[in-house]
Amino acid sequence: MVSLTLIMGMIGTALASPLYPIYQEVWQLAPSQITYIFVAYMFGCLSTLLFFGRTSNSIGFLKTLKIGMLLVCFGLILSIFAQGAISLSLGRFVIGIASGLITTSALVGLMHTMPTKFQAASSQIISIITVIGFGLGPFVGGLIGQFSKYPLVMPYIPVTIGAVLCFIGLCRMQAPVFKAQPFSMAPKLERPKVEFNSTFAIVVMTAFCTFAAFSLFASLSPSFAREVLPWHGPLITGSSITVILIVSGLSQWCARHLKAVHCLSLGLFGMSMSLIVLALCMYLKISLLFFISAILFGIGHGIALMGAFGLIQVMTDSANRAAVTSTYLFCGYLGAIIPILLAGWCADHYGLSLSVILYCVIIATICFALWLTFKTILKSNALKKALD
Repeated sequence: MVSLTLIMGMIGTALASPLYPIYQEVWQLAPSQITYIFVAYMFGCLSTLLFFGRTSNSIGFLKTLKIGMLLVCFGLILSIFAQGAISLSLGRFVIGIASGLITTSALVGLMHTMPTKFQAASSQIISIITVIGFGLGPFVGGLIGQFSKYPLVMPYIPVTIGAVLCFIGLCRMQAPVFKAQPFSMAPKLERPKVEFNSTFAIVVMTAFCTFAAFSLFASLSPSFAREVLPWHGPLITGSSITVILIVSGLSQWCARHLKAVHCLSLGLFGMSMSLIVLALCMYLKISLLFFISAILFGIGHGIALMGAFGLIQVMTDSANRAAVTSTYLFCGYLGAIIPILLAGWCADHYGLSLSVILYCVIIATICFALWLTFKTILKSNALKKALD
């Protein structure tokens, strides 16, 4: 039930991405307004991370999951009745809060409910479940939106019904006994030990770039893909986002035996190459390059995140791991917010194609610089000792 709730919650979070071009056409929105809608969701996730990240420690994972599913339903209903960018942004913000609550509490819940024989592979299983949900979201939204008479309403209805059924299922579950901790909204962000400052800087900048690049695909690719692809519609753009997430999950599974340092290095290089290919796609208008870029980015995205989390495990202990991970995610969410807002503003003033090309070149350059710098840091005694 916890796995199903996580999947349904993730479907709700990613459902709207392939529908953005329809919103843009029907409501006559500028590219910057599309980025505002996308960023509203990210602000919801960021708010949960900073202020409600430890809710499950105070009221239990089951109650937190219930609250999260209720918020998903509320956010989806707001999206159904949205009449403009502001009301849709409010719905996306609520869904962002719900996503943060569901993700954190589902991780705890799965660790409690997962059979013992699967505990060793728990992190990979949780990652795969999350990718399944995120991947199904844009595909379901695109599929229903493509063939429905009401593409801005119908995609939300079956997911809302599914979320209600998940909530009913959670209500039938027996709450486990746990030791409640005092509730606190105070943000708790930390860095690892001083000797890991350089490595941690690379790790958080990797998160920044990974989230920034994915936000381009999730928010603006449905709009700019129409300029380079011979096929149009929410199903095509939704499928491209789904492909990225599926490839990301598969790359993590295939690279599960690689060391974290190798994963991070390969991921940074892969993302850099994928963004250069996407920039060439926008300049040359060759549709094949779009799909090559999506696949390359999926590979780089998956193994870069896996390598970053692996290095956080190396640089931390049980006392500071959660707070350091929160710092990492905080930087990642900033990457999903600030750059894409700038890209939307540039698209309004200088055109979508030029803005996407500049965005890709800048993020690709940062990724390549991080890759070169990380190769130097690998020679440091502190990191070598920790890896040994």
